[in-house]
Amino acid sequence: MRLDDERESSNVEDRRGMSMPGGRAGGIGIGTIALALVAMYFGVDPSVVLNMGQGLNQNNAPVEARPIPADDPDAKFVAKVLASTEDTWGKIFQASGQQYSPPKLVLFSGQTPTACGAGQAAAGPFYCPGDQKVYIDLSFYQEMKDRFHAPGDFAQAYVIAHEVGHHIQNLMGTSDKVQKARENARNEAESNAYSVRLELQADCYAGVWAMRADGDHRILEAGDIEEAMTAAAAIGDDALQKQAQGYAVPDSFTHGTSQQRMRWFNQGFSTGEVKKCDTFSVASI
Repeated sequence: MRLDDERESSNVEDRRGMSMPGGRAGGIGIGTIALALVAMYFGVDPSVVLNMGQGLNQNNAPVEARPIPADDPDAKFVAKVLASTEDTWGKIFQASGQQYSPPKLVLFSGQTPTACGAGQAAAGPFYCPGDQKVYIDLSFYQEMKDRFHAPGDFAQAYVIAHEVGHHIQNLMGTSDKVQKARENARNEAESNAYSVRLELQADCYAGVWAMRADGDHRILEAGDIEEAMTAAAAIGDDALQKQAQGYAVPDSFTHGTSQQRMRWFNQGFSTGEVKKCDTFSVASI
């Protein structure tokens, strides 16, 4: 990616190295971490994973965050990617007569309080609609390389763009509608199917951002889209379940297969149109 001349977002909070208020996260342990792994790292649903911790009533307590260090290239990269999403979605919303309210992005290490419960690095990057913040422990990027064999700066940017996609869904009211549909689902498989469509739409929105941002600033380089496709394939439900247990259980999928995730990212990237990301009106995803 070519981001050297791009601006950095001011909507970044650096909580790395800070301890949890009260000294510990309330009750999130091995069981929750295992569920988070099954929930597939990308776009983890905080209502499923984070709220399984015990309470953590300190979530709304103010957390003093530092500005990112000037000599921290990883943090500066994240801030530039976030700024790019702000510019892209700001224009998209403006074109429809709306004003875009960007999310904050929180850098943390290990664990941190959120409006959705105790945020854990083991759950991977996630978006919390309660405080409209994206949370990421940057050690996840190393895991992308080592465990998922999905290296590259654009693969890292895709992670952020996917979570910002969840913010877009929150602003548009899609997340609330899906949550209600899941609550009224006849069984777990039907509930999971709604979750899959939500996640695939976030992948599509990430593709829309990539196409629009490149059109405005020529940020993409040769191989960047392949990096995103590799990451999407690596974190498909089928791929991760086979890696973890040797077989896949389709009814338990919550994020989509590798092929579906690649397809919907490409759908957004090839069209650059938000309306082409309606994963809820198509019969087959």
